[in-house]
Amino acid sequence: MPFARPTLTQLQERTLADIEAGLPGADARLRRSNLNVLAAAAAAAGLGLYGYLDFIAKQVIVDTAEAEFLVRHAGVYTIARKAATFAAGSVTFTGVDTSIIPAGSEVTRSDGVAFTTDAQVAIVAGTAAAAVTASEPGKAGDTAAASLLDLSTTIQGVAATATVAAGGLSGGGDTESDADLLARLLARIRQAPHGGADFDYIAWALEVAEVTRAWVFPNELGLGTVTVRFVVDNHAVSIIPDAPKVAELQAYIDARRPVTAAVTVVAPVAVPLAFTIQLTPNTAEAQAAVLAELTDLILREAAPGGTILLSHMREAVSIAAGETDHVLTVPAANDVRAAGEIATMGVITWV
Repeated sequence: MPFARPTLTQLQERTLADIEAGLPGADARLRRSNLNVLAAAAAAAGLGLYGYLDFIAKQVIVDTAEAEFLVRHAGVYTIARKAATFAAGSVTFTGVDTSIIPAGSEVTRSDGVAFTTDAQVAIVAGTAAAAVTASEPGKAGDTAAASLLDLSTTIQGVAATATVAAGGLSGGGDTESDADLLARLLARIRQAPHGGADFDYIAWALEVAEVTRAWVFPNELGLGTVTVRFVVDNHAVSIIPDAPKVAELQAYIDARRPVTAAVTVVAPVAVPLAFTIQLTPNTAEAQAAVLAELTDLILREAAPGGTILLSHMREAVSIAAGETDHVLTVPAANDVRAAGEIATMGVITWV
């Protein structure tokens, strides 16, 4: 039977009863009695102690601990919260040939997010490609290709506006949330390292910044081989990791894998899953709700070489807020992906 934390009224009543039992003939319940005041003060102090004990009880259990104590629990298992990362990429400046754009030059987005150039570049044939990095870490730094950035300080011979190059600015990630840190900690507790079990590779992959999901395929390239695929769901441009991120995870796992395992880290191939839906009512609000539900379904069930059931797609549309009826014509069957392919959210055609 769970412990029932007493209320302030219950504590005060108990204190009054104890005083009257210890002082026969005393009337501790008189409103202006010193004993009544003493009972109220003692009850309030007791309530605070019960509250603190209640707080401590939650902190000593991993899945109810608050942020500060969760980090300490994780530290016992040498699990650290993943830090925020900086978005980076290339932008194109235009201007007069030989004009110099110094390292550290700042450009800003219309919403104030700032980036600085990594190295000095010069205008050649009217343009210059410069590598830039966000001034502050976080997902907010991810920027789509063709976005415009303004120079914070005028540079002679250089146009005031630069353009984000193909591929965009990516790699920005927020500090790992409490929920994600807890999930990794619980996985570590429930699945102790086995020196190269499949879940060991997943745990290693999830320790790397930005990696949100990972899958392991033993012997895919032959006996003794291990293939690891992963995605970065929080990227603004694509969940499919780029070559530098693949190389980073490859190096990270190589430093931890069993010496006899031949590990290959690769990015899955994204295959957008398109939908055609006759929706009732066909309102903007209902469409947004359906989009959110289908996006969540794909996030939960998509996997390299995996299958998303048609019945689950229909269910996702049915539970969308505002939907009263629908006809899903595309896809007409389960979505089955080939090895290495992963379903991603595609375009919805409303009819």
